[in-house]
Amino acid sequence: MYIPPHFAETRPEELLRIIRAHPLGMLVTHDSNGLDANHIPFEFDPDHGEHGLLTAHVARANDIWKRCPTGTPVMVVFRGADAYISPNWYPSKHEAHRQVPTWNYEVVHAHGTLTIRDDENFVRGMVGRLTRRHEANEPRPWKMGDSEREFIDGLLRSIVGIEIAVTSLVCKAKLSQNKDARDRDNAADMLESRGHQELARSMHTDK
Repeated sequence: MYIPPHFAETRPEELLRIIRAHPLGMLVTHDSNGLDANHIPFEFDPDHGEHGLLTAHVARANDIWKRCPTGTPVMVVFRGADAYISPNWYPSKHEAHRQVPTWNYEVVHAHGTLTIRDDENFVRGMVGRLTRRHEANEPRPWKMGDSEREFIDGLLRSIVGIEIAVTSLVCKAKLSQNKDARDRDNAADMLESRGHQELARSMHTDK
């Protein structure tokens, strides 16, 4: 990924924020069949190992876990907030007419090594953690115990767990850092007025 220095984001708390806020990762693999991408919700433990651990599951019918055995190098892409930026949003454009359209965004690339976990206990625990996290804001959070055990057991047998020991995290945050503060802040205000609060918060110069 091409990252000009002014768009590089290295603060661990910002990388964690993006991954936690946008957990549907794109798992990119390469094998004898060529490139492939699977879109999977991940759980991220930043305290496991030097760079953290990603866990998820895939359908047993998805042969990725057979084509990419334990030890396979992979990449997971977490796309954060993004939006179009109009040059009309920059006050300087109306003075010098030297601004053009662009697209702002935040993205994290997690590189790591894949481990296949075809283990019902592992899958059950991982699904339980994912469920608790994503159901936390529901008035009556759903839990696996709400369904018959035989039904849940059957579903768990139809999925395979995966782990990715992260070896590096690379983040690009293209937030108009190459613009004057007034241009950047006004563009952020315009985004906020259009409902893009997350990206606007990241863009504001007083962040």
